[in-house]
Amino acid sequence: MARVVWHVPVTVTGRTTALRLFRLRDGRRCATGFASAEALTALLGPQQASVQLAEPALRALVAPLGVDTLVLDPRLVAPPVARPAVPLSPAPAARLQPR
Repeated sequence: MARVVWHVPVTVTGRTTALRLFRLRDGRRCATGFASAEALTALLGPQQASVQLAEPALRALVAPLGVDTLVLDPRLVAPPVARPAVPLSPAPAARLQPR
């Protein structure tokens, strides 16, 4: 039987690599995994770092954090952001009056 490996998004800061957690609609934290690097890149962008983990390893890593939900191959659910018809100009700087 072949072992299934998931592509899991991570945050890399210097020598530290940490799993990137997300939130469900109800506010609970969840871990995510993708079936392919292409699926991860399509949703999170080409700069998103990732590691490959088997599902039991991913669950074992997030369990001590109180995360018990794993979402595999998530899809973006937020509506696209519309650009304003008229470009916004910066607000005028407030002038402070000396006392």
